[in-house]
Amino acid sequence: MAPSLTTKPHAILVPWPAQGHVNPDKRLADLLHSRGFYITFVHTAFNYNRLIRSNGPDSVKGKGLPDFKFETVPDGTPPPSNPDATQDVPLVCDSLRKNCLAPFKELLDVRLNNNASPPDLPPVSCIIADGVMNFAIRAGEALGVPGVALFTSSAFSFIGYLHYPELIKRGIFPFKSNYHNDDYLTDGTLDTPVDWVTGMDNISL
Repeated sequence: MAPSLTTKPHAILVPWPAQGHVNPDKRLADLLHSRGFYITFVHTAFNYNRLIRSNGPDSVKGKGLPDFKFETVPDGTPPPSNPDATQDVPLVCDSLRKNCLAPFKELLDVRLNNNASPPDLPPVSCIIADGVMNFAIRAGEALGVPGVALFTSSAFSFIGYLHYPELIKRGIFPFKSNYHNDDYLTDGTLDTPVDWVTGMDNISL
């Protein structure tokens, strides 16, 4: 006999709103679902609406499965003049960091994990958030829900991320050239060798 929905482990997946992040998270969600998890996949409202416009409403219906659902949180950015344009990445990163903790916590606490939730909705077991969507991990910590960060980039890129603080410590960043005039693109700054990271050979900024 198949387990009831309420007894399934319930994973919340929160990708960063870009294709190279959403697709790996969706594949992981499919794998977990095939192993018996109830899945809630959380898009930003902007990305959710873009998916519907580009792929149709069935693209956010979890193949009609009762235990694979989609939810949204606002990304906090102003409504774009062109809803199909690529979002400003630095703006989205900054806005997610500043504005998404409260709405995600409300989603987690009020709509997914308390007595007001649908009766067939299992309690949240864990949160799997993109490595740059740390507000989701913080919301889980506040509510006693365990979380894990998933980095969808390559191992090479991940090593680079881990060494960002070292760039600051060594005085390489912020760049000495005029950042706002993009001088660093042409004055040789980006040719500065990075030869002190194990496993990353023959690279420059």
